[in-house]
Amino acid sequence: MELQKNRYEHFTPEEIHPRGWLAEQLRTQAEGLAGNLDLFWPDVKDSAWIGGKGEGWERLPYWLDGFLLLAWLLDDEALKNRASQYVDRILTAQQPDGWICPVADKASRAGYDLWAYILILRVLIQYEECTGDERIEPAVIKALFCLDRHIDSAPLSRWAQSRWFEALYPLYWCWERNPQPWMGQLFRKLRAQGFDWETFFEEDWPYEKLDRNSDHWSYAGHVVNNAMMLRSCALLWKQDNQEEHLHRLAEMQKQLDNSHGQIHGMFSGDECLAGTSPVRGTELCAVVEYLSSLESIIEITGDYTWTDRLERVAFNALPAAISPDMWTHQYDQQVNQMQCTKSAHPVFQTNGSESNLFGLEPNYGCCTANFGQGWPKFARSLSMKNDQGITLLSYVPHMLQTRIKDIPVTLTVNGNYPFENEFTLQVEVKKEVSFTLSLRIPDWAEATTVHVGDILYTPARGTLLELTGSWLGTTEIWGHFSTSYLLHRRPRNLYALTKGALVFAMPIDERWEEVNQGLPGHEAPHCDYEVLPDGKWNFGFSFPDKNNIRHQVSEQFLGIKKYPFSPQTPPIEAYVTVREVDWEIIDGSAAPAPSFNSKRTKEILRRFIPYGCTNLRMTELPVLR
Repeated sequence: MELQKNRYEHFTPEEIHPRGWLAEQLRTQAEGLAGNLDLFWPDVKDSAWIGGKGEGWERLPYWLDGFLLLAWLLDDEALKNRASQYVDRILTAQQPDGWICPVADKASRAGYDLWAYILILRVLIQYEECTGDERIEPAVIKALFCLDRHIDSAPLSRWAQSRWFEALYPLYWCWERNPQPWMGQLFRKLRAQGFDWETFFEEDWPYEKLDRNSDHWSYAGHVVNNAMMLRSCALLWKQDNQEEHLHRLAEMQKQLDNSHGQIHGMFSGDECLAGTSPVRGTELCAVVEYLSSLESIIEITGDYTWTDRLERVAFNALPAAISPDMWTHQYDQQVNQMQCTKSAHPVFQTNGSESNLFGLEPNYGCCTANFGQGWPKFARSLSMKNDQGITLLSYVPHMLQTRIKDIPVTLTVNGNYPFENEFTLQVEVKKEVSFTLSLRIPDWAEATTVHVGDILYTPARGTLLELTGSWLGTTEIWGHFSTSYLLHRRPRNLYALTKGALVFAMPIDERWEEVNQGLPGHEAPHCDYEVLPDGKWNFGFSFPDKNNIRHQVSEQFLGIKKYPFSPQTPPIEAYVTVREVDWEIIDGSAAPAPSFNSKRTKEILRRFIPYGCTNLRMTELPVLR
């Protein structure tokens, strides 16, 4: 087995320091649900992974995956200690033959779904990258050797069969440090036993046209599996250097977009793929796993153009499914979400009636455990290093303190991106050193100007501006991305408003009402809520020329507050002319499209804010003539 070197490499949590609104968002997460599950939620606090009687499969590994990276990015000693205690107990419980999951006896191992076995190895590797703990490498090698023997008699099945490629992360990690012949054999077994996603998509993919009456559940149609499987293409490319994998990756993404794409960059899936309707919803686990896939694709292949998609999902779909204080979340979010209520006949065809409540664990607890990885892993991916130097992928405020050719280099990114499309950079080097600083230019930028001292650059959209030379002292860089509000045509003759990386939605006045009162563990602040509309929501855009709206939308920047993704304190708001339209409510949700009958009302201005700032919203609207 020969592996290509990743084109990019993550900086360590000690080197990258989130700043501005992102640092505040991470701190809010630490103070909210994801930062406290180990203190009260039985599935983590009393997990079988640490000898308790709680769940002993994916939930603790999911939670620990996000929690430990959060702890080290915040450099919070209390959080670090809590994460380390869990790792210590997991390592201590590893069996002499390498088996690492909480199964009482060898006879019971065959029935254990190996997805969690694979997942915990990824978590341990991340812990080693944060701490340098020397216990991790031998523990992971022993676990993989045990896995190699185990699947000879108990082949991959169920979730592990769908997500087999996740085992390539620890397998590659060990091979690059201590290659052994059996590792190549394990790779071939995993690939033979695992689900072949590339062939599945290429040959008569069954989800191109969704049967609206279908409530069929399947592993192949499961939205989280589909969000994860995209990274398998990059992992296979890393092993055999066959460009066909990257071609298939692009085609698979196109298939998902065409048949199930949503304006916020995700594809739909109320548990399973659900078409292009703006009310069918997308599971939160799929959002964070899709972000993880995009980050892996960029890291492995060096294809920075995927960052446009990464930002679209991170700035819109991720925060929209989590309350501003991050104490509650949804299982499914809807693009057009005029209320979040229990429904006897929910619009979600493979999920239950509580799927879009805000709460502790609506529908299932997997998203409760898993959503915490979203922001920390995104923060880790803002800048990456390569053989030439540093690539700045996103202009979210952060500081990088690293060494190039053993010389300290500090890169500081300031500004309010993406709420304002400009940035300032400071590069500080006390001893002269040569390297390339590459700046990603978003594909949505209609024009870009970058000033480096007295030099002006005007790079093309979708490219890298490579600043190569010797650096010494402090270099100031200022950049601006020119962009306009745009209307994007969506299915059902609806339209959505965007600017840069942000989708804009019309917020609906809301009223939160607690439900499931008295349910143990669901006390405030992690209780369950229905969110009800407290005002009109049935509107359409009223643009005289939908093909040219440059001067038909006004905006103002309000500044960054403690909760940047909140309908009460959005950083930016736009004012758009709308009129009422007849729009039915079906099964507790807005109909997929209105009747397009404009009511005889005057045009009014309605406030639109970033999609990620909304709880109740209407995003895809008709254009009324």
